[in-house]
Amino acid sequence: MVCSVRAMLVLVAFIFPALVESAVLHYNFTVVMKNTTKLCSTKSIVTINGKFPGPTLYAREDDNVLVRVTNHVQYNITIHWHGVRQLRTGWYDGPAYITQCPIQPGQDFVYNFTLTGQRGTLLWHAHISWLRATVNGAIVILPKRGVPYPFPKPDKEKVIVLGEWWKADVEAVVKQATQFGLPPNLSDAHTINGRTGPVTNCPSKGFTLHVESGKTYLLRIINAAVNDELFFKIAGHNFTIVETDASYTKPFETDTIFAGPGQTTNALLTADKGIGKYLIAISPFMDTIVPVDNVTGIGFLRYKGTVAFSPTALTITPPINATAVTNTFLDRLRSLNSKKYPANVPLIVDHSLLFAMGVGINPCATCVNGTKTVAAINNVSFVMPTTNLLQAHYYNIGGVFTDDFPANPPTPFNYTGSAQPSNLQTTNGTRLYRLAYNSTVQIVLQGTTIIAPESHPTHLHGYNFFNVGKGLGNFDPIKDPEKFNLFDPVERNTIGVPTGGWTAIRFRADNPGVWFLHCHLEVHTTWGLKMAFVVDNGEGPNESLPPPPSDLTKC
Repeated sequence: MVCSVRAMLVLVAFIFPALVESAVLHYNFTVVMKNTTKLCSTKSIVTINGKFPGPTLYAREDDNVLVRVTNHVQYNITIHWHGVRQLRTGWYDGPAYITQCPIQPGQDFVYNFTLTGQRGTLLWHAHISWLRATVNGAIVILPKRGVPYPFPKPDKEKVIVLGEWWKADVEAVVKQATQFGLPPNLSDAHTINGRTGPVTNCPSKGFTLHVESGKTYLLRIINAAVNDELFFKIAGHNFTIVETDASYTKPFETDTIFAGPGQTTNALLTADKGIGKYLIAISPFMDTIVPVDNVTGIGFLRYKGTVAFSPTALTITPPINATAVTNTFLDRLRSLNSKKYPANVPLIVDHSLLFAMGVGINPCATCVNGTKTVAAINNVSFVMPTTNLLQAHYYNIGGVFTDDFPANPPTPFNYTGSAQPSNLQTTNGTRLYRLAYNSTVQIVLQGTTIIAPESHPTHLHGYNFFNVGKGLGNFDPIKDPEKFNLFDPVERNTIGVPTGGWTAIRFRADNPGVWFLHCHLEVHTTWGLKMAFVVDNGEGPNESLPPPPSDLTKC
């Protein structure tokens, strides 16, 4: 629920933007269990305010947002505001044991951050265990009052949250997989705004997008899935892409949208077809041998005036391994790079890092086969601490982490070759990489073919970055930078690492604190495919991390 006075303020600001300056907005998020029926099966799920997806957080650029999260379930919880820059507000970023201890049952915590210099669509989700499977929702950041969109103003806006659904209790699925040392069971369906749509032997209405002929809609599309990269299509209709991850892009037209977990896409849709009903389909992408939930999620676009029982116009989803479709979409993404919205790409690099990302096998005495599947960056499987890393950094508490994370793979090898390394074991540690304030960073995220090549949608907390290049095979530090786009590369907070390939990103470390970098496939995060940067203070209070809030959660 939103506090009533603040709700009116948001509504007034939305309808009459010239009347309201930047505001302080208060939201109440109550964590409760909710009995929910899908796929002809009922289970109790963790929700915010009893909703799945949870409530949409509306604000404007430069608004100050306060969200009180009260935990009434048996699980510890935190909320991450995915993609919010959190400039000097790292205490409120949300990843458990990275920037805060969890909110324990019966406790509450107030998140307090300002949406500085951001506008567009982001998401929020739980950031502990796999609770984000049902604890997630949209963040809509409107432009400042009187500032227009840099594209034709839509008649209406619609939020569309894509997700996954397990018939089983998701926490039990994770616990069992961890205990046995095996990959967790796949989800049973995909959802559109919480609805699965009709599936075999189980009728369901599915999600319906209602439109009127001739009107243009801004679709705010969020991939809140736990483990699946997804295609999004609407039969007979094209989209004009105008923004990704709350950064404006050069507009381009497409009939297929591709998004990894944690990524957002704003697209204009014009209702320019005949009155009737059109299929909405979301389907998974996986271009390697790794199993995936291959159930297509179904919804419907319905024009006003469509008669009952009208036939549905169908569409064909891309093949599950449609790499060419993903490349076509991703290669067309470019920053707007206008005078008002420049692309400030770092041209000189202080830290040039190569992060080899992949899976491995470690001993496990309690596991079924005596081993367990793990994941690592530069052969380090990240060990989650029991003390909040940001507190350990701020108070200089020893023994919690080291700042010796390797800048390159300790033992270089043919990362994308067919031959497997002789030793598939990884090291374990809570190792961070230290950056001076305002230093510039280039990371080449290098996929590997150990056990199986796989894509890694990778999220960096606390920053946007520019995706300056990508390619197949091993990154060539001499030839590949010659092809980098340093003029208008897309600006994002989550980027995919191609299967058997690499992605290069650049950013400026202008936000002091401790910032998580991890694969946004929850299965890989669980296995240890994560690390963190510690960014030191600069000069003066405006370049320094302030003290923690008095109500900061305790471990």
